[in-house]
Order: sequence, then C-alpha cells, then structure tokens
Amino acid sequence: MVIGVMRLTLFLPENHSLKGKRQVLRAIKDRVRNKFNVSIAESDSHDMWQRAELGIAQVGSDRAFVDGALREVVNFIDSLGLVPLGEEQLEIINY
Repeated sequence: MVIGVMRLTLFLPENHSLKGKRQVLRAIKDRVRNKFNVSIAESDSHDMWQRAELGIAQVGSDRAFVDGALREVVNFIDSLGLVPLGEEQLEIINY
C-alpha cells in the first residue's frame, strides 16, 4: 500500500474576511471531491484571511499512480483560476 500526502498553500489576496475564505475553499474542495477520489481538508492557517493550507491524501497500490493523482489535483486547482498557488509539499509513504 502506498500513501501520498500533499500540503498545498493557497493565497487569497483579494479576500477580506473569513467568510469569503471559507466560500472559496468550499468551492475548491467540493470540485476536487467530485472529480477525484482523494481526501481534502483545510489543515492550517484557519484564522488567516488571505492564506489557506489544504491537506490532500491519496491511497493506492502503485507509487506512480499516487504521485500522478496528486499532481493532477494540483493542476486542476490551478486551472480553476480561483486562487494563486503557493508552496506544495509531497510525501509518499510505502506502508
């Protein structure tokens, strides 16, 4: 079993409230869940208006599949054009 965990930082430069941030994040998370079979949640920067951190996890039997699936999720979020992407950290664990 291979487990892939990605931490993705998003910037929301035009946002001026936590309500606006939650609205954008909800739209991103819902679209990702509908398109991909991954777990996704806000994992840090809960009280910051213009920054968010998402945790994304994928489990599979092949390392290349897990890596590719997580890369596709990042590309999809970028293609939505809702927020600029920041740093991404990927860890793949063979369990």
